[in-house]
Amino acid sequence: MSAAWGAMARTFPWFARVFAHEAPWHDCCVVHDQAYHLGGETADAEAGFFARLEADEELRMCVQSVADAQAETLALQYDSTPEDVTAAIIFVADRMYEAVRVGGLPCSGLPWRWGYGWPQCF
Repeated sequence: MSAAWGAMARTFPWFARVFAHEAPWHDCCVVHDQAYHLGGETADAEAGFFARLEADEELRMCVQSVADAQAETLALQYDSTPEDVTAAIIFVADRMYEAVRVGGLPCSGLPWRWGYGWPQCF
C-alpha cells in the first residue's frame, strides 16, 4: 500500500503537494508488512489463517486510529473538515483491509503474499 501511495505521488505532482509522499498511516503498513513477511509463528495452516486475519484487522484499526489522532491536523493540510477526513480515512482503511484479504493469500506467488519471507509453497 505504501508503494501505491508513493507511485501516486510520483505520477501526479498535485497528489504529492497535497498528500505528501508517504501516507499518514505509513507506520501501520510497516507493521503489517512485517507480520506478512513472517507469516505467523508456526507452520500450522489454521494458526496461520488466524494470524493473518489478526494482522489484517490490526492494519484496518491502525489506519482508522490515524483519523482519531490526526483528523484536525490533516483537515487543515487537505483544506477539508475533520469529519470528511475521518470519513475518507475510514473508507481507505476498509478498502485496504479488503485488498489485503484478497491480494495477500499465501501460496499465491505474489511478492506481498502472507509469508513472503519464506520459500514459495509447493
